[in-house]
Amino acid sequence: MDPKPVRKRRKKHKRNVILDWLAYAALRIAVSILYLFDVKTNLRFACFLGREMWKHYHRGRKRAIDHLKASFPDKDAAWIEATGKRSFEHIAMLAVDMFFTPRLVKRDNWDKYSTYKNIEPSKWRMQGGQPMIFVGGHYGNFEIVGYLMGVFGFDVYSIARPLDNRFISRWLYGVREKAGQKIVDKKGASGKMEQIIEQGSTLCFIVDQDAGKKGVFVDFFGRKASTYKSIALLAMQYNMPVAVGYSRRRNNDFFFEIGINRVIMPEEWAGKDDPLLWITQEYTSYIEKFIREDPSQYWWLHRRWKHRPKEKRNKPQ
Repeated sequence: MDPKPVRKRRKKHKRNVILDWLAYAALRIAVSILYLFDVKTNLRFACFLGREMWKHYHRGRKRAIDHLKASFPDKDAAWIEATGKRSFEHIAMLAVDMFFTPRLVKRDNWDKYSTYKNIEPSKWRMQGGQPMIFVGGHYGNFEIVGYLMGVFGFDVYSIARPLDNRFISRWLYGVREKAGQKIVDKKGASGKMEQIIEQGSTLCFIVDQDAGKKGVFVDFFGRKASTYKSIALLAMQYNMPVAVGYSRRRNNDFFFEIGINRVIMPEEWAGKDDPLLWITQEYTSYIEKFIREDPSQYWWLHRRWKHRPKEKRNKPQ
């Protein structure tokens, strides 16, 4: 029998430092121009850019339409089109939010920009130094949740992958860290988890990325979606609750409803045959639940269903 051919690893693309710095400089100039106008004007302009992106980004538009059709088979073409287009507007508005949040949101004016729903049990737990996991999805303004928790003085760590452009990444993360938000590089996070948990901190994750062939497959809008095992494994290992939360924009304004629609307690999975699968399915189901309340705020263009369960890979789509 012939040996299996060895697959060559793809060489990591070496970034051009000069081009990265020029992109960073261009972004700083663009943001300075944005600051000449108020946030509402910028959000209106972002909606225009989102509609243009819907018109010209053909691959992303097709992916979003395909995902919406599969997720909402009872909806007509007009609803699919309107919801997809609106989701692109929300993505563009998020970019404006990221630049204006540090300028606008302070500890003494949070109620001018946000309202809260069902957060009290989790708030008291965090204030009491009891570790927990906070999960959300690419929905609404997911970036502002970690920022606000930092502003309020909660001991919270957001696990994230740095941007490829290190100049832009350092600038954006630096602004947030000055407000009290702690950001841990996803690559080196596993080695720091134990210390973070033992000191009673809260861990924040965005959990709706495709996890590849080795992920655990759970139902998400009627289809199997590969999901990372790490959240459930952490919860089980350290006996920590998992809170499912969201940040939903109101209209086209810089104003958000921030809520928690489920807190999964350790005693709930204690008697389950497969607690890892049960926890992962449970938080995924509640992410789906808040998305269904306003589907237009979800990132339908991202490849949530890229990988399929092993038994379905060879079957026709």
